[in-house]
Amino acid sequence: MTAESAEHPRWPLPPIDGYTVDDLFTLPDLPPHTELLDGSLVFVSPQRNFHADVIDLLVSGLRRTVPPELKVKREMTVVIDKRNGPEPDVSIVRREAVKDPTQTFYKVADVLLAVEVVSPDSEARDRNAKPLKYAAAGIPHFWLVEMAGQDNHPVVQVHELGRASGTYALTGIHHDRLKLSVPYDIDIDLTAIDEL
Repeated sequence: MTAESAEHPRWPLPPIDGYTVDDLFTLPDLPPHTELLDGSLVFVSPQRNFHADVIDLLVSGLRRTVPPELKVKREMTVVIDKRNGPEPDVSIVRREAVKDPTQTFYKVADVLLAVEVVSPDSEARDRNAKPLKYAAAGIPHFWLVEMAGQDNHPVVQVHELGRASGTYALTGIHHDRLKLSVPYDIDIDLTAIDEL
């Protein structure tokens, strides 16, 4: 082994047509939370406290009132097609889609809500690429969460899929409290992030 090879990992060459979801699940030694977008593997940077705390806050809040036919999941791959396997920060899926403890993904048809918490390295993906893919795949609800204000509290932008347009429409921006009736009755105190 040369000094140069010890300093730089040897990355696999991507296939000519790009990676597939099969590759995403079988390539050895991929970093945690690797996503597949348009046949390209996307590696994420280390998580910040804000990102982790918002996920905890939303998962806890969503689970308080989730109906029995649905499940709240965090950081699980959603297979859209053979070239796209993004990993929303939080998802609501149909209960019957949860098969066993070894499961590593959900089919897009089983997802009712995808939530992305924006990080500095993922701004373009979270604001542009992923919402377009989620909408085109028919996920009915999408939330985009960003850090805002001097107190660095989460702000949740709620979007709903338009049947005629096939795109998301913004239905509300929530600063202190997230109170909704779809996809089920939800009431989350966003200021509770200070307690985490």
